[in-house]
Amino acid sequence: MKSTKNVKSTSVEFEVSFDQNDFEPARLKALERLARNIKVPGFRNDKAPANVVEQHVDPNELASTTLDILVRQAIPKLFDGSGVTPVSIPRVDIKKFIPGEMAELVVAADILPEVKLGDYKKLKGHYDEPKVSDDDVEDVLNRIADSYAEGKVVKRKAEDGDEVVIDFVGKKDGVAFDGGSAKDYRLRLGSGAFIPGFEDGIVGHESGDKFDLNLTFPKDYGNADLAGAKTVFEVLVKQVNEIVKPAIDDELAKKSGAFETLKELREDIKKNLLAQAEHNAEEHFKDDLLTALVDSSKTEAPASLVEEQADHIKEDLARNLQTRGQKMEDFLAARSQSQEEWEEEVKKTAERRVTSSIIVQKLSDELKIDVTDEEIEQQVNEMLSVYKNDKNAAEQLATPEARNSIANRLRINKTMDKLAELNRPHAVASKKPAKKADAKKPAKKAKK
Repeated sequence: MKSTKNVKSTSVEFEVSFDQNDFEPARLKALERLARNIKVPGFRNDKAPANVVEQHVDPNELASTTLDILVRQAIPKLFDGSGVTPVSIPRVDIKKFIPGEMAELVVAADILPEVKLGDYKKLKGHYDEPKVSDDDVEDVLNRIADSYAEGKVVKRKAEDGDEVVIDFVGKKDGVAFDGGSAKDYRLRLGSGAFIPGFEDGIVGHESGDKFDLNLTFPKDYGNADLAGAKTVFEVLVKQVNEIVKPAIDDELAKKSGAFETLKELREDIKKNLLAQAEHNAEEHFKDDLLTALVDSSKTEAPASLVEEQADHIKEDLARNLQTRGQKMEDFLAARSQSQEEWEEEVKKTAERRVTSSIIVQKLSDELKIDVTDEEIEQQVNEMLSVYKNDKNAAEQLATPEARNSIANRLRINKTMDKLAELNRPHAVASKKPAKKADAKKPAKKAKK
């Protein structure tokens, strides 16, 4: 076999030629393979000599199988020691082929491009010291109280904050539209669950009232058929419930977990909010550093990886739309985008993700970041504890592919941790306040 190599920034081409000397060993292997599927009189399966087998096989099938073996044997040899790393399945283009005598072909593949890293030790990222205010804690306490609130049936006109039980039918041009009707629907007035005007239109009505609400859907509504449409909702109020919230006191704390006093609950909430705020601040800092690193580095994104990433983005969106019961047309209408504009946006996003991944991989090499078998095993065990009742998950985590994926993720995380450590002295406060931690219920403690 003879070959010449032509390397470009994100791809490589090998011009390959085989002569008669290359064909004979491959022909014998081809006959061995083909012998498994034919029966030769007087011989057991796989036991017939090659010259006998050759008399019973299609010459064209023998020729194509021989060439296939030659190419499969050649590809690893071409890349071994070539100085390039393929990131796509090699493409083979047969230029000339005379069975048993010669073949000329081109083997091409996308490769990992060269990367010129920016100064990764002098990057600027925004980091805001996490803070939790008394108002943040009170917000969580109010949410907890809301979760224990009870509805008390009242014989009066509905007010903002009440819960109403209603039947409604939404119509456009006199025809009921999909998803616009329900019976015995419980709605908290002031929740913003419905389009503007719906909840306000119920305020002031009492049980037994039947009325119409003339409403216009927002122009950016997710369903293109309803966006900006004038509609009529026929509403029947069946019940009005006054929401009675429990007092925020020691009794509420006891209901919320293994707390004896409201003070203990407040302290636990503040501790959880601070931990979440610290996590958010650190992740925001790392995001800034990654953006700065990518912007200051130079590389190119291989076309096959961009296409693969774009496909992932499209598949994720398709699943999300299906879950929400939306169509692609609705999604585009809400964004005031054409299909072509969205496709271009997806391509740019895919290019950025691929570029970022390549640069982080280069940084990992530069920093000599390694992942040990013990770290992988620990991560696998943590995941197994989460999916302990899922046999399929356990089997999947045992595969080499899953372990490689876990190793790659751990390596990226360790690389970003190191990048944050190197650049923490250059961190600056952002002009905007740091994003607050999500106000959630405290985790319930085991009772003593």
